Amino acid sequence: MKIAIIGTGNVGGALATQWAKAGHQILLGTRDLDKFEDKHLLNNANTTLLTISESAENAEVILIAAVPQATQSIAEQIKAFAKDKIVIDAMNAVRIKPEGFNNSFEALKSYLPESEIVKCFNSTGFENMANPIYHGEGIDMFVAGSSIKGKEIAQKLALDAGFSACWDFGGDDKAQLLEHFALCWINLAIMQGHGRNMAFKVIKR
Repeated sequence: MKIAIIGTGNVGGALATQWAKAGHQILLGTRDLDKFEDKHLLNNANTTLLTISESAENAEVILIAAVPQATQSIAEQIKAFAKDKIVIDAMNAVRIKPEGFNNSFEALKSYLPESEIVKCFNSTGFENMANPIYHGEGIDMFVAGSSIKGKEIAQKLALDAGFSACWDFGGDDKAQLLEHFALCWINLAIMQGHGRNMAFKVIKR
């Protein structure tokens, strides 16, 4: 699968590496090719560096893992190429929200009305995306959105990244809840001092 990754910091970089290992073609999208700082990601197999618009144009799936305040700018650069494509929102508006919106998911839904948008890969730290295995078993990921197609692809990509399962949180109205869930991890891992090497897993009797 051809996956554009816009925002190649901790989260985007970890997922780029995991998906490249799984055999996907990774298209890293950057604002300025000459100032790209995460050059180590180009050592991964099947990985190419392009502009943001070029990465979206050539991709089947677009993951956005940038800062929420960049949502509008990114959407404007990819809108011409994102029609009917799956866009995965991996951002959290913890400190700063996109202007005029409660979260990045709402902003993307407004800016990209013809795209299949879901929220996923936002509910845990990047360390758990780089290595989702605990005691020999993968941890869980979670996805929200009303796009059936988008959720199916996000769930497959979660498994390809090494997660054990990707639980469906519900439709578009649950995207904000998924951000609150991310805050639960942040609270336990950072604010309560349990450390970033902790994760969530659903257990059913």
